[in-house]
Amino acid sequence: MSESFSDPSRVPNIKLNQEVIPNIKKVKQDNTSGLMMSSGYGGGTANIEYMTLTGLAYNQFSKSLNSPFTQLVIKQKHPLNIANSFKTTAAIHPYYGNFYDRNTVYQKFGMQTFRNINTSGKLGLHYTATADGGQYISDDSAYKEVLWQINQRKGGQFINLVTMQNHMPYTTNYAGNQFKATGKGAGKNLQQVANFSKGLNMTDETTQTFLNEIDKISKPITIVWYGDHLPGIYDGNKMSQYNVQQHATDYFVYSNRYALEHNYGTKKLSKSTKVTDPNGFIPLALRQMKQQVTPYYALLTRVQEDVPAMARNSVGGNENLYVNNREKQVSTDRLNKKQKQIIHDYRLVQYDLTAGKGYSRNIINK
Repeated sequence: MSESFSDPSRVPNIKLNQEVIPNIKKVKQDNTSGLMMSSGYGGGTANIEYMTLTGLAYNQFSKSLNSPFTQLVIKQKHPLNIANSFKTTAAIHPYYGNFYDRNTVYQKFGMQTFRNINTSGKLGLHYTATADGGQYISDDSAYKEVLWQINQRKGGQFINLVTMQNHMPYTTNYAGNQFKATGKGAGKNLQQVANFSKGLNMTDETTQTFLNEIDKISKPITIVWYGDHLPGIYDGNKMSQYNVQQHATDYFVYSNRYALEHNYGTKKLSKSTKVTDPNGFIPLALRQMKQQVTPYYALLTRVQEDVPAMARNSVGGNENLYVNNREKQVSTDRLNKKQKQIIHDYRLVQYDLTAGKGYSRNIINK
């Protein structure tokens, strides 16, 4: 998860003097990719992370549940999540480990190690440099930490990385910032947009370097890479007018050279990839890796492929923000009979796994 990553050139009423993310745009063009509908704006990182790890939709919970990590997961015994499918698991977050109760949540999820700036000794971070005067540990350092973790084991493992480099506030004047922003979309925050763009540009360069290193490794690796939400700096735009655009971040799914050459990965999927949601990343990754799926992940695949992308709505009376592959909002009453049935089944399973008696848990992955 790349903190606040979202292409500013896609935001209405904003113009940059030059391209901000040329490398990632090329990666997206050549690989499985699209837009991710976020349930947050300017925050809500852990909620997006929860959906990514579990495949469960935030918008289907009661509005009283503001944080699944702190209100739900810490009370569960063995919450279902993608880490359950791996023998070796690791979490990396170059910031404080207690934010959103991640220390407890990751243990509940079965993560065997969690490296953050609070950990030390054998669990300490190896790379902690910032970027050009930035206040947070850089994406370059975070990627190096992942490469270190990959090389600790010959076989497979699951690694969950949550970066910090592009977190608010966007007041850092990076050295040699070549970006200038214009337009009314940011209100009085044009300099913050320029600072944010410089951070994204550094992420763009280090991400390409990271993927180049991943391609050198002689074992199959698939990466789900995504931005969690837009930064809350576009004060000149009304959310009611630009609801979809200001909740759309970037994502791609990347299989390394070894995976492609040994039939463990796919270069570019095209079905239902233009617009998706965090709860669709697990089935997308399994399709990318050509994996057989359990009944639960088969259900998530049907949701990802046959239902518009979903998020918790922040404006209007409808709690659900459904968005189709044409990047258009779809009202609930415009869903067809098949889509409504799939959502109904999905909600029943989600209820059973989180608030019900867990009848499905013992058979859901068989």
